Amino acid sequence: MEFMKWQQLKKKWYFNKYLIITAFFIVWIGFLDTNAWFTSHRALDKQINEKEQTADFYMRGIAADKARIQQLQDSVGLEKFGRERYLMRKENEEVYIIEYADSIKQND
Repeated sequence: MEFMKWQQLKKKWYFNKYLIITAFFIVWIGFLDTNAWFTSHRALDKQINEKEQTADFYMRGIAADKARIQQLQDSVGLEKFGRERYLMRKENEEVYIIEYADSIKQND
């Protein structure tokens, strides 16, 4: 009689050895392993977001540099850049440098 009960219980789906092994494998890979799927993907998503922000920062810098290069293509823009950046001047011309109080570096 007991043998019949065991045979009937064995046919139930939750006693299936393949199902039990598969469930154990999913739990192991998903949560318990050092490279678990859930924990490693969170770290990878964080790295991806950081890389995307870095790429966006550099793309904005490239766009600003391209705009600056476009300005320097003509002689008027080049002359303005040279005068402002390198304090260049024409002959018989005075250059006055105006510094504001908040732009002067202070030695502490």
